[in-house]
Amino acid sequence: MLVLGAGLQGSACAYDLLRHKDVELVTLADHHTGRLPAFLRKGKRLKQLKLDVTSGPALRRALKGQDAVLCALPYYFNAVVAKAAVAAGVHHSDLGGNTDIVRQQMKLDSAARKAAVSVVPDCGLAPGMVNILAAEGIRRVGAADNVQIYVGGLPQHPEPPLNYHIVYSLEGALDYYTTPSWVLRDGQPTQVDALSDLEPITFPQPIGELEAFHTGGGISTMPWTWAGKIRDMEYKTLRYPGHVHIMKAIRELGLLGNKPIKVNGVPVVPRAAFIAAVSPKLTRPEAHDLVALRVVVTGANGKRAAWELLDYYDKETGISAMMRTTGYSLSITGLMQVDGRISKHGVLTPDIAVPFGAYVNELAHRGVRIQEI
Repeated sequence: MLVLGAGLQGSACAYDLLRHKDVELVTLADHHTGRLPAFLRKGKRLKQLKLDVTSGPALRRALKGQDAVLCALPYYFNAVVAKAAVAAGVHHSDLGGNTDIVRQQMKLDSAARKAAVSVVPDCGLAPGMVNILAAEGIRRVGAADNVQIYVGGLPQHPEPPLNYHIVYSLEGALDYYTTPSWVLRDGQPTQVDALSDLEPITFPQPIGELEAFHTGGGISTMPWTWAGKIRDMEYKTLRYPGHVHIMKAIRELGLLGNKPIKVNGVPVVPRAAFIAAVSPKLTRPEAHDLVALRVVVTGANGKRAAWELLDYYDKETGISAMMRTTGYSLSITGLMQVDGRISKHGVLTPDIAVPFGAYVNELAHRGVRIQEI
């Protein structure tokens, strides 16, 4: 198994693969090779590889002899890696997060079927886990009318001013805060502003009340899959109360813009400066996180299906809740591609490809427990 990206999620994915007795070798590849996290130990079954995926020949060499490639790189590499994987006859899965990139990957469907491999984008937490749960809810309800999805990666002990610390790429989080979100309204795919439609939502103690608001990318292609079949479908991010008020002000002041501005005659990208300034303050390796998730599907027929997840930093391994829910979701998908539980070939989103029962059971074996509510 080839894992691309030795960051938080890629390292957690590699760790989980190494716990699977049928995995003979995990190659963890990254542009930078350095010290492994404490929970990973280099040995006969783990190989580190220095790799620049923008180099076609180097990527092709890395793919040779692999059964699957699991991409935990930033989303803008996913289409390139998927195309190379199909050409090499290797299964591909990734963490997704950008709907336009997924559409590019879908153009590989015919080639993937001819190569007898599957390409499954969007295999993280959101998109990923939430899509699988929502699809199962839609199947159970039968005549689904409304789908509500809420997810948040949060510090267990919030600190002002943002009550937030980095649990995955800050660059990715800011993309979600500035990119319009696609939802279903009256059966039609509709764009709504990120950080909009703020609402309170309560979880069991000690979490209590959170705030939920629209962000981009969380359910990927599902608004188009279910257009004309479901009236309303929405995805919202969860944060502690007060977060949105501050982030809206930061955005409206132009600090999240990507267009360079002149500062003392030097061109500066506001978002890059913002990330450089706040990252040290929001990076807290000693802080412990949690993931809160809720998916509720209701039907015009009165039927309802709902799930909730509360997962916490693993003190024994030092693996965060975000890494467990995202990295493990990717590793489970890759294993299912190789062992045949994902049996169809072509480009398939997780809500279509991943078997619900087996997926939930695999997560439970890892201590990530999704509860029906």
